Order: sequence, then C-alpha cells, then structure tokens
Amino acid sequence: MVLENSDIVHAAFWCVTMSLPKPVMRGLLGKRLRFHLGISFALSLMAAAAIKYGITEPRKQAYAEFYKNYDSVKEFNAMREAGIFQSCRPTGEN
Repeated sequence: MVLENSDIVHAAFWCVTMSLPKPVMRGLLGKRLRFHLGISFALSLMAAAAIKYGITEPRKQAYAEFYKNYDSVKEFNAMREAGIFQSCRPTGEN
C-alpha cells in the first residue's frame, strides 16, 4: 500500500488526541442568572424610558395644550343646543 502525502496528513490529524474541557458542574445556574438578570434589567429600564418619553410625555403635552384653550361652558351650551341632553332643553324650546 502506497501512502500519498495527503493520506499522511489525514492520518496524523486523526492520531492527535485532544482533551475536551470539563463541563461546568457547579454554579452554572448562578452564572447564567447573573448574566441574564443584568441584561433583562437593562432592557426593562430602556423600555420604561422609551414608553415614558415616547408615549406619556407627548400625551401630557397634548392634554395640556387642549385644556389651555378649552371652555367647558361653551362646550356645554353647544351640546345643549344640539339636543344631546335629556335633562335640559335647547334655549328656544320650552
């Protein structure tokens, strides 16, 4: 049997034995929890900040702008004249 150069390299590759690293048997849960709790805490803070400044603050601004010029008596009179209320009639009716 004649061996070629590639066969020798291939055979030498399979002859080398490597030891596998030992599996972690202790503390794996604690290590993973510390890692994932940190990530989840950071993501929850980012989500809370995004909701506060992306939804809540613009909504507060919109309500403040609306009520800055809102006249409730004028709105009540407009609804009364439109006949929306059962308890009070429009001005022209008795």
